[in-house]
Amino acid sequence: MNCSADTAFVCKGIECVKLTAGRYFAVISPLTGSSVLRFFDTENNIEVFRYSEKCSLAQYNKAREIWGLPTLYLPNRFDGGLVKTSDGEYHLPVNETLFGNHLHGWVHKRAHKLESASAENGKAVCVTSFTFGKEDEMYSCFPLDFKITYTFELSEEEGLKQTVKLENLSDKRLPVSICTHTCINAPIVVGGRLNSLRLTVPVSERCELGERCLPTEKLLPLTKKDLRYVNGSKRPVLHVIDNEMYTAAEGKLDGKPFYGVTVTDKHSGKRICNEVSREYKFWNMWNDRGGKGYFCPEPMTAMINAVNLKLKGDVSGHRELKKGESFECWQRFFTLA
Repeated sequence: MNCSADTAFVCKGIECVKLTAGRYFAVISPLTGSSVLRFFDTENNIEVFRYSEKCSLAQYNKAREIWGLPTLYLPNRFDGGLVKTSDGEYHLPVNETLFGNHLHGWVHKRAHKLESASAENGKAVCVTSFTFGKEDEMYSCFPLDFKITYTFELSEEEGLKQTVKLENLSDKRLPVSICTHTCINAPIVVGGRLNSLRLTVPVSERCELGERCLPTEKLLPLTKKDLRYVNGSKRPVLHVIDNEMYTAAEGKLDGKPFYGVTVTDKHSGKRICNEVSREYKFWNMWNDRGGKGYFCPEPMTAMINAVNLKLKGDVSGHRELKKGESFECWQRFFTLA
């Protein structure tokens, strides 16, 4: 089986790591926040994440959140930029002026370090990391040292697995909230039909959001519209999906228990499957108004604005790390045809 890890691969003019294993290849960019720029199934012509040869590096850097697989810390919205912990209070800059929130953090905007890359026994592996400290301009408003490590493993049998490890290097408590702004390409099959796409997301309750896209702290029963996610009849494009947040539940994949989402091209029967670890407790759905060639089923370890909510941590997903403690979560993407 073809299996390799090329550390000199160039994509959009920057040095990346290209992992190859069997029918899959993945391009990881340490220099742009350890984002997965591309993940492709060469046998079934499935473009998993949003990618375009026409998109320049300058265009990509203007909005890294809407290409490929970017990992966010701290993700989504924080009311007025406020981040409260059990032993501190921090004020991030408001960068979403429309709603007066801080949005998506800064880790995905930083250059990361390539720790290692290797290929053996049918598996290609890449490890990257980012260490946050006093030299970063955001340290003045968030003076908590931490390290975040990303391990990418690619194999024909398992697909692409990403493990994220967050470590607290500070004397004070570090909030835990991790999300990938997963940008699924639409269509998923090269030359496929947009109206043939269906999304399945096993969920149990809807998390009500207010006018500023922040949780009201109400968990609502699923409506008929919400149940389209559960029964797999949800069309993820060609209409607007604007920040619909749900509590995650276990579903089934071909009759077996499965904790994650699937995207199906009804015309060809080909599928993208995104399995996530149990640390991901919520799904947020967004599609940038539905007509731009992608949609985002975003797994989240905590609710939007969880640090500032009155809900208990076992409901909101909020948790903290003491100095020396770490938190891990993983997810993987694979295709079926």
